Amino acid sequence: MKILIIEDNIALSASIRDYLETEHFICECAFGVDEAREKLSIFTYDFILLDIMLPDGDGLDVLRFIKAEKIVSNVLIISARDALDDKINGLEGGADDYITKPFHLPELHARLRAMYRRNSLQGSHIVTANEIELDTNTIEARVHSLLLDITPKEFDLLLYFIVNKDRVLSRQAIATHLWGDYTDNLANFDFIYQHIKNLRKKIAAANGNDYIETVYGLGYRFKL
Repeated sequence: MKILIIEDNIALSASIRDYLETEHFICECAFGVDEAREKLSIFTYDFILLDIMLPDGDGLDVLRFIKAEKIVSNVLIISARDALDDKINGLEGGADDYITKPFHLPELHARLRAMYRRNSLQGSHIVTANEIELDTNTIEARVHSLLLDITPKEFDLLLYFIVNKDRVLSRQAIATHLWGDYTDNLANFDFIYQHIKNLRKKIAAANGNDYIETVYGLGYRFKL
């Protein structure tokens, strides 16, 4: 899952990024309002971690920008210990949750996962698509109850397909979701084909159906 960390404290931002990357998040950082708006205008994120106090403006302005541009993401506000008004204004402005400084990184991770379950997975850490079952807590995938030997990237790819079932996903969108914005500079996305081929092969080996359709000239679609 991909997250934009909007936090001007460089040390805290790096600490959050390093921790979440060990938990298989793709992390990008913005250190002010203008940089955050630029990234949000170009890229998509599963999560936005938003500090209220930024050097070039108010984090609530970023929240208003997210709402005005109809950006779909899970927003978690970082607030100071005594900033009750910021918490209230943030939640009323469309944020999904908040966390108070100072905080423990495992708590932050738990809140992010709870937000994702609540908003994207109907409150459960188990995601199913007919005979396919994914456990987002253990990063395990099963087909007909048989555990698949898949990589974390293959798990993320399968989850991305299932959560976006019936939608056509371009190779660029898949690459950006799984590997981050640096893929924008790549000449082609042929490596996506190989990852999908490997995933199809492992599902088929467990007698699972191939739900991943190739939509020629556009990308791929997961269709039950």
